[in-house]
Amino acid sequence: MTATPLTRRALLRAAAAAAVAAPVLAACTTGADVPEGPDPLAALAARARADAALATAVATALPALAAPAQELARVRGEHATALQAEVDRLSPPPSSAAPSAPPASPTPPADAAAAKAALVDALTAAEGEASAVVPTAPRYRAGLVASVAAACACLREVLG
Repeated sequence: MTATPLTRRALLRAAAAAAVAAPVLAACTTGADVPEGPDPLAALAARARADAALATAVATALPALAAPAQELARVRGEHATALQAEVDRLSPPPSSAAPSAPPASPTPPADAAAAKAALVDALTAAEGEASAVVPTAPRYRAGLVASVAAACACLREVLG
């Protein structure tokens, strides 16, 4: 059996294949990537769902706050989706798991000032929780969590 010489074309094909395969392999997770204990992003996703539900209730009950509350509900819903997707990527739920029920619709405060304060308090707490997770999260997760914290700060300014 004779070995065929390595041609320039074969070398270029190998380099191209390696360039395509490198990002795919880098995206694969190892057991070291899985956090021990409860995933902190799961709690952030649950808080985002609760904030979105509160904002939706406020938008429905108080027309004066409908526009900013609807925007807050939309953005926090997107946060919940992105955070949950990362949680599920690292620890996929069993295929037999029933879909989680949406959070119960909270009762919004009766007046606009109290509702606005409740939304601001929720965003402040969410920003603080996300900011606390950033230093301990792997880099690829820290970017997501830091973006959520920054968005909460921006939404708080929108309500202000």
